[in-house]
Amino acid sequence: MSKDLPNLGDLLKKTPPAKQSSAAQTADDDETRGKFDSKILEIKKKELELEAERLAGQAGFPYLNLERFPVSQEALKQVPRAVAEELQAVCFFVTPDEVRIGAVDPTSEDVAQLLYDTEERNHVNGALYLISEQNLNKVLEMYNRLPVVAELTKDVVIKSEDILQIQANVNDFDSVRKLLNGKSTTDILTIILGAAMKLDASDVHVEAEALDVVARFRLDGILHDAARIPKELHKQLVSRIKLMSSLKININDKPQDGRFTIKFPEYDMDVRVSVIPTVYGESIVMRLLRQTEEGLDLDSLGVRGRALASLRQQIVRPNGMIIATGPTGSGKTTTLYAIVRLLNKPGVKILTLEDPVEYRVEGINQSQIDLGRDYTFAKGLRSMLRQDPDIMMVGEIRDLETADIAIQASLTGRLLLSTIHTNSAAGAIPRFIAMGVKPFLLTPSLNCVIGQRLVRKVCGQCRIKKPLAEFDEDTRTKTEAVIAGLPSVEAGEVKERPLVFYGANIAGQCVKCNGLGYKGRISVCEILIMTPEIQQAINNGNVSELEIEKMARINGMLTMAGDGVVKALDGITTLDEVFRMTE
Repeated sequence: MSKDLPNLGDLLKKTPPAKQSSAAQTADDDETRGKFDSKILEIKKKELELEAERLAGQAGFPYLNLERFPVSQEALKQVPRAVAEELQAVCFFVTPDEVRIGAVDPTSEDVAQLLYDTEERNHVNGALYLISEQNLNKVLEMYNRLPVVAELTKDVVIKSEDILQIQANVNDFDSVRKLLNGKSTTDILTIILGAAMKLDASDVHVEAEALDVVARFRLDGILHDAARIPKELHKQLVSRIKLMSSLKININDKPQDGRFTIKFPEYDMDVRVSVIPTVYGESIVMRLLRQTEEGLDLDSLGVRGRALASLRQQIVRPNGMIIATGPTGSGKTTTLYAIVRLLNKPGVKILTLEDPVEYRVEGINQSQIDLGRDYTFAKGLRSMLRQDPDIMMVGEIRDLETADIAIQASLTGRLLLSTIHTNSAAGAIPRFIAMGVKPFLLTPSLNCVIGQRLVRKVCGQCRIKKPLAEFDEDTRTKTEAVIAGLPSVEAGEVKERPLVFYGANIAGQCVKCNGLGYKGRISVCEILIMTPEIQQAINNGNVSELEIEKMARINGMLTMAGDGVVKALDGITTLDEVFRMTE
């Protein structure tokens, strides 16, 4: 053994075991290990960037490493974080002249649509870059460090001034079609919404067909073809609406619901969006809800005369239930809002539970159910009772649990307003009993039931006067039967007048109604008051809807058909409309 080499045994004696290493030695080892791990991580990052650069070359897109790129707050504002995460794309550069978006997959059609929308919104030119996933995550973290960006609003979608500019050039469907010719996706959507608002549409339908896309407006309850859009613009239009509504634009095989708001100086226009997949592409329906209290009074809605007087007597009672009934789209919720607005006074606490909140009314507390979080009508109603309310409005009574809670609330000193789906006011009572409600609890809690339909108002500018004798035999027979069944007060008023009605001039060129013959809608209603006779019949059991209606008519109830015929005689609507909606 060479004397120049130390003896291994001596070295082992002098060197303590590894677990007995000094703190300094351990720190040195940790530092060495940390440097090694850092070096490995750096190598992996470089490999990932090299792979991203290679993919960019194959896809034909420029590559950019954002590791040290100064992404501005203004650039981040261009794409909401939820959209950035969903599409794996971020805006990293923006100036008054150009915009740049980086995406993990820049070949995606949804990413291309995002770039297009950003260009249109800023009126600039743009470009797409391929970035690595680690670059994307780095930029996404910046949203958290910038609180202004973290609170991105969903309402800044379409400017009210653009809508108003469109409306100045819209008079009828022909003008809409001319405006749409050759326009971009953003302009098409602005034109469609602006025209729908100008023409007082309640809903806008965008439906894909085999050859093109049709935009339809629902005016006064009837759908009309407004315009046709080239099929190649359909996907861009759908993506644009989804982005505005905070929906997932890369999902096209499942239904989705969203909303956005257009803010005008005098009011907000809420747009509720429903998207469903169809054979030729996704179909979209946008419901337009003007957030204003204008017109929310019973008289302008069509409740008048003795019906209005009877209803006013019931709504000033401190407790009980007032139920509005009718099919979907018959104006039930609007009628309840008119009642709430009438009762909305200082010293009264009003709570609403809706799905969704239709109108925002100052001075009342409004809550929206959320089935995704198990916030149902029944659970919400229980919570409302703990809020010490005087008046409660529940959007709909759908099941026994909700009905029982509503009845208990009305029996313990609250006034409760709600809706139920039946064909007539009298039909609400058998419907409650079919749910399982006990008759002896229902009768003392129910104040009245409002049955209603919405009929179109005949255009006052182009309507055609038409005596009853000029109608066909079927219409004459039905009208005479309704008049014969009117309560004594209304019958006496009708008998003093000549039976002259009006028809709609649907072949005219009227500017006011755009040649449709009708403009606006009004309710025809019946108010069923819970009289002692009706209460006793219900408590005795086995009472039918027809028997309840017969007793109500004996006590002076004006039916929907009767109310409609009186309104037709007053020139407000037509007999065709009345029988179309009430038969």
